[in-house]
Amino acid sequence: MKLLIVRHGDPDYFIDSLTPKGWREVEYLAERLSGLSVKEFYVSPKGRAKDTAAPTLKKMGRTAIEKEWLREFEGAILRPDADGRMIAWDWLPQDWMSRPILYDKDHWMEDPIMEEGGIRQEYEWVTEHFDELLAEHGYVREGNYYRVQKPNNDTIVFFCHFGLECILLSHLLGISPMVLWHGCCAAPSSVTTVTTEERRKGIASFRMNAFGDISHLYVHGEEPAFAARFCECYDNDGERRD
Repeated sequence: MKLLIVRHGDPDYFIDSLTPKGWREVEYLAERLSGLSVKEFYVSPKGRAKDTAAPTLKKMGRTAIEKEWLREFEGAILRPDADGRMIAWDWLPQDWMSRPILYDKDHWMEDPIMEEGGIRQEYEWVTEHFDELLAEHGYVREGNYYRVQKPNNDTIVFFCHFGLECILLSHLLGISPMVLWHGCCAAPSSVTTVTTEERRKGIASFRMNAFGDISHLYVHGEEPAFAARFCECYDNDGERRD
């Protein structure tokens, strides 16, 4: 089974939709995805994700199943250097990287800041629903791998969000999401591909074949959006620092 995790196009967060650039991106995305044989589409309830899915679904004459747990990861923390609550992955490197527990795939949620923010409950809510869906498609979680009940070569597409995407990948690959949130950047409209490997009959694991692929943009000469990134150099004009 193959999972395609698609981040929404360049966002206009104020209206929960897409910018004009974002609408161009998702039209190019539709050209790419519409050539695939897709078993099922799933989409976040957020407007920017549904708008991202719309051109593909229209081109293919398909509909998507809306899943509440595919919305952006909503856990919020009290960041050490800031007043008020921030999204769980919005830490400065010098703060989170000095806390070894945040690298630990089994214990990162036990960090006091994560515990205070109720991050475990949010994480488990998402991953439990994710596993329920995978089980519906024939792959049942057992510990860190999946028992294959209905082996298949189906392709499933998820239209969602960067923070949520990293949660799904952390669960499939056994990695603290902090490492993915801070070490990877999925540009708007990018496609991440994860495929099952069944090296012994009935036992499967998931392997990432591509992360954040934006080849559909390059084909059209469209530069990737800067959303989700921070300044490459501190003094760079026009690139966000916070």
